[in-house]
Amino acid sequence: MIGIDTNVLVRYIVQDDEEQAAIATQSIEACSVGAPGWISVIVLCETVWVLSRAYGYEKATIQAVLQRIFLASELVVEQQEQGWSALRDFGLGNADFSDYLIAHMNQASGCKYTVTFDKKASGLRLFRLLK
Repeated sequence: MIGIDTNVLVRYIVQDDEEQAAIATQSIEACSVGAPGWISVIVLCETVWVLSRAYGYEKATIQAVLQRIFLASELVVEQQEQGWSALRDFGLGNADFSDYLIAHMNQASGCKYTVTFDKKASGLRLFRLLK
């Protein structure tokens, strides 16, 4: 298994730098079921942020990208079950993907809820808004 950093994953997705995109593509497409690439939750969150803020990707496009990552048999995603739950909530709600992922990871670790000052995130049942 090899770890894949955010900059490699983003370069593979957006294909905006010919030289780096070719290297990223070769590296990621060399992954296999027997020797998968590892995507950490930090890389997932950073990727969503970069695609949204730096590249202006729409939410639906980001959702589709995440879904393809989760479904790729050549990739192993850390906390994948919580990632799927976060992706579902991200599609339905107004908070950032990372907020939903935090809540679902905390719940999986035994937390009753997650406290926050983020009003957008507080709408999720797994959050409690602090006032």
